[in-house]
Amino acid sequence: MAGASSSSGGRFKYDVFINFRGEDTRRCFVCHLYEALKQRALDPFIDSEELRKGDDLSELFKAIQDSRLSIVVFSKDYASSKWCLKELAQILECMDRQRQIVVPIFYEVDPSHIRNLEESFAEAFAKHESNSKIDKKELESWKSTLTRATSLSGWDSKSKDYRDDTQLIGSIVEDILKKLIHISPSKTDGLIGMDSHMDKCLKNFCPEF
Repeated sequence: MAGASSSSGGRFKYDVFINFRGEDTRRCFVCHLYEALKQRALDPFIDSEELRKGDDLSELFKAIQDSRLSIVVFSKDYASSKWCLKELAQILECMDRQRQIVVPIFYEVDPSHIRNLEESFAEAFAKHESNSKIDKKELESWKSTLTRATSLSGWDSKSKDYRDDTQLIGSIVEDILKKLIHISPSKTDGLIGMDSHMDKCLKNFCPEF
């Protein structure tokens, strides 16, 4: 589905950007989510370890801007990563500027702990505050960014509705498909008859649509 026209008249390169802390979720939840998205004919972006080295996040920021939807996977030690927080700020900027869809996933973490900076999130920000290299204004912006992100409708892995990660990922992918179908370029390109044709084709990928 990648390659849809962007709101600025350009072309989106990716359907989904996945924001996550690698040490927490890369080899378990995120890699399975990534593969599940690909199996449903979506083009997700997941960064390589090399892109997270150093302070230059220009490539990752460009990938965020080139995506139609961003998934934010909050995990226990998410806030300990400056890269995750900087990516999140960019994601919300794209949500405001180009109406990018943002879907938070709370993976084995209580949303209230993020919103109120409790437990591991309090510890993470205490370390950031003691780091003289981090600008205080940026630190405060990270806090407000977390508050905004947790107010968005998302998914909670601790919900009793899901017996395991496989079922949770299945539900998430179906939801992502529906959201992307809803903003399909055929809805706005004015081509006569294309809406119904596109809907029929996409039902093959999302039967519940």
